[in-house]
Amino acid sequence: MTAQAWIFIMVGLSFALYIGIAIWSRASSTGEFYVAGGRVPPVLNGMATAADWMSAASFISMAGLISFMGRDGSVYLLGWTGGYVLLALLLAPYLRKFGKFTVPDFVGDRYYSQTARFVAVLCAIFVSFTYVAGQMRGVGIVFSRFLEIDIVPGVLIGMGIVFFYAVLGGMRGITYTQVAQYCVLIFAYLVPAIFISLLMTGNIIPQIGFGSMLADGSQTYLLEKLDGLSADLGFHLYTQGQKQLIDVFAITAALMVGTAGLPHVIVRFYTVPRMRDARTSAGWALIFIALLYTSAPAVAAFARTNLLTTIADAPYSEVPQWFTNWENTGLIRFDDKNGDGLIQYLGPNADQENELTIDPDIMVLANPEIANLPGWVIGLVAAGGLAAALSTAAGLLLVISTAVARDLLKKGFRPNISEKRELLTARITAGVAVCIAGYFGIDPPGFVAQVVAFAFGLAAASFFPAIILGIFSRRMNKYGAVSGMIAGIVFTAAYIIFFKFVRPELNSGEYWLWGISPEGIGTLGMMLNFAVALTVSRFTPAPPESIRTLVDRIRMPGG
Repeated sequence: MTAQAWIFIMVGLSFALYIGIAIWSRASSTGEFYVAGGRVPPVLNGMATAADWMSAASFISMAGLISFMGRDGSVYLLGWTGGYVLLALLLAPYLRKFGKFTVPDFVGDRYYSQTARFVAVLCAIFVSFTYVAGQMRGVGIVFSRFLEIDIVPGVLIGMGIVFFYAVLGGMRGITYTQVAQYCVLIFAYLVPAIFISLLMTGNIIPQIGFGSMLADGSQTYLLEKLDGLSADLGFHLYTQGQKQLIDVFAITAALMVGTAGLPHVIVRFYTVPRMRDARTSAGWALIFIALLYTSAPAVAAFARTNLLTTIADAPYSEVPQWFTNWENTGLIRFDDKNGDGLIQYLGPNADQENELTIDPDIMVLANPEIANLPGWVIGLVAAGGLAAALSTAAGLLLVISTAVARDLLKKGFRPNISEKRELLTARITAGVAVCIAGYFGIDPPGFVAQVVAFAFGLAAASFFPAIILGIFSRRMNKYGAVSGMIAGIVFTAAYIIFFKFVRPELNSGEYWLWGISPEGIGTLGMMLNFAVALTVSRFTPAPPESIRTLVDRIRMPGG
């Protein structure tokens, strides 16, 4: 059976599974639509949380970034994993004890202000749409290569699948679909990693193969060979970093606190029955996430080594089929500048010009083809990439629909709306959000992990300080919270937009503020948010006694 046939089978079966689960678990009330009725077991919630969080950026783009950036790519591993520890310890149990459906719900009630609620709604929508852009781009990449169709119909198919189970099932349907999607994506990630580790190093465990000698009898370690290949082609050593220390710190911190402030992740902890289940499900999520994240550096090294040994200085007329397949998508481009017919893939330190352009997003998806793995493995990877992108997209779309239907309509403009009309509004909003997300997939603003890093920065600069201060500060009032959120997200968004869209030619360390890149500016935005919020709260009236009692009740065991 051909690889293409396997791709259609794997993707078709996975889509049928998602649709079947959506029909079985469709929501019949607002409680089921928003938080799955609060009855999801901790283990399943941990698995769904892992799928919700391990987006296209984790599955498709993270190992690709590490393969090109080397040690500098570790900021994504450190930031996203550390963020989950922060979330489990500082946020999950307290937010679950508060008992609301959404982050804007928490902000509005804790800060006794409709203005605070509306600002939180706007932040949630802005962050979610920024994040979902990366997911829909991932859907487009997978469809355009593996199903050999144009990105536009590919994204439309993905939109249809998400629309079906997100709009029909709400959080209940999304939760159980994400459990299935986690199983698909983790098998799709680990199976080729195990295959390639065994072929290259003789070790069946990728994490061990990453630090092992090659199985070719050369007595050379994998990373040692990769360093040599990189140096010979004019790249910096793979095991050395080029980023300034302050930027590494800023990006890592932004990803950490951004993880803890992402609304689609936080809402998952409202779906469990009890407060202690929130912490338990966060622990399970860490275990499920670690399976992929500890494998990512190995996958990156395997892919980079195979790529350099396969195509560097190879005649273009003799390139393998995988190269031609990906060239058709536009994600690999060869420009024979010297006319010698050889692929000169060279780094900035080489004497000649580079003739090959490679999008980092293809590395994980192309890895099985580069390594000549069986067709069913290639099909599995295609299904896994779609599962990762669709699972997170669904969670984000639900955040958007909930923010509009519950936090704007029910809690704001029409408090007497019936549950039936509220549920209808949430479904219509989800449908509109799917269409907007589809546009981002067709005309994306950047590569997957870059766009997602911006979303984490925006979440760090807006939600995280408001939530932390709302839980641990009895003195924090509505004036400080609103001022801090506005200052943080405006500063961060303006910095990103300026360097990425207004003046991209200035996007270099020479012009960055204190050497901090747009991917890491959320850390400064967060610090600005804290500073503004704490300062304003000191010079404005203290919150009512009922709010201070509420803070004590949230924070204290048995309170």
